[in-house]
Amino acid sequence: MADDTDLVDWVRFDQARASLGVRLFRHLGYLREDGAKAVTQIEDAMRSGDAVAMVNPADLLRAEALQIGAIGVAALAEDIEDQARDCIEYRQTPDNIIEAVVKLRDAFERTVALIDGETNPLMARHPILQTKSAAFASR
Repeated sequence: MADDTDLVDWVRFDQARASLGVRLFRHLGYLREDGAKAVTQIEDAMRSGDAVAMVNPADLLRAEALQIGAIGVAALAEDIEDQARDCIEYRQTPDNIIEAVVKLRDAFERTVALIDGETNPLMARHPILQTKSAAFASR
């Protein structure tokens, strides 16, 4: 992800905001909590060389990210999922996925911070809250 414009499709985000209304915050919570867990599971699977363990969290992360326009995270998750499935099919280790896995955490944390800044005006005015939000997302 070269810059923040590659992370969030704001048109899609605004469409999700309009269609979901107050439920948007529930979906953002899912992305923040379940997404952080999925990123950790993917990283753990990469460390253990387990392509099978990457598929489900990558699929979950992709779906949740797409719902709210987090296209950068969704693209990385989809790439990880597709490559992990190929590794399973060809009985290979997931060594070729490491670059996408390394990029995923940073993209996820930046995405959460961007969306928090967009949905919570206090976040935009208080850098300390942005730091706390990013720390929460990385749990």
